[in-house]
Amino acid sequence: MASTPNRWLKPEVYPLFAVVGVAIGMCTIQLVRNIWINPEVRLSKDNKAAGVLENYAEGERYAEHSLRKFVRNRRPEIMPTINSFFTDR
Repeated sequence: MASTPNRWLKPEVYPLFAVVGVAIGMCTIQLVRNIWINPEVRLSKDNKAAGVLENYAEGERYAEHSLRKFVRNRRPEIMPTINSFFTDR
């Protein structure tokens, strides 16, 4: 049992922990975002009783978030500097 922490806490495993931690963080942020501000998710009984709402402004505000507005007019590249270095020669 004493060798289990020594097996997993090696410096070679730190990047794996970092990647998994970032992925869990992204999933948590998306889950919290959907629960709190998604117009189709209702947690209180009063909002559930309202049924289907025709609230297009709230849905538009949810769908057009700041990240989507930021990347809308950009080229779909992950690393544009490296791509332009290898293609613009």
